[in-house]
Amino acid sequence: MIIQLSEPLKTTVDFIHPVLMLLTLILAFYAGYVGWQYRRIRSTDGEEKKALIAKRYNLLHHNLGSIFLVLMIGGAIGGMAVTYNASGKLFVGAHLLAGLGLIFLAAISAALAPLLQKGKEWARSTHIAVNTVLIGVFVWQTLTGFQIVQRLLEQLSKAS
Repeated sequence: MIIQLSEPLKTTVDFIHPVLMLLTLILAFYAGYVGWQYRRIRSTDGEEKKALIAKRYNLLHHNLGSIFLVLMIGGAIGGMAVTYNASGKLFVGAHLLAGLGLIFLAAISAALAPLLQKGKEWARSTHIAVNTVLIGVFVWQTLTGFQIVQRLLEQLSKAS
C-alpha cells in the first residue's frame, strides 16, 4: 500500500531518515567514547578511579546503547518504508544490505549486555569487536547514503 503525500510533506519525509541516521552515527561514536571511559576504570587507581566511577559511565553507556538500538531499528524500518512508499519497491544494494547487517550487529552487541554485567571478559572483548565492526560498516553505509541523498537533491532541483 502506497500512501500519497503532498509534495512538501514527501520532501520532508525523504530527508528524515538520513538526518536521523547521521545523528545515530554521532550517538554511536559518543557511546563508544563513554564505553572507553568506563573501561578506563579497570586500569586506574586512587582519585582518578573515584572520579570516573562517580560519573557513572556504566549507566550512561548502557542507556546510550539502548537509545542507539531503538534509533537503529526505527531508522532502518523508516528508511525502508519511505523508499517503498516512494517507489513501490526496495532497492537491494549496498545501502540496504549494510543497514540490515547493522541491525544484526546491534542486536548481537545488545544481547551481550547480560554477560557483560556478569563480568565475562570474552563477552567484553566480543562486544568491543562487534561495535568496532559496526562503526566501520555504519560509516561506509553513511557514505552510500550520501550518494542517495545527492540523487534526491538532484531530483528536487530538476522538479523546481
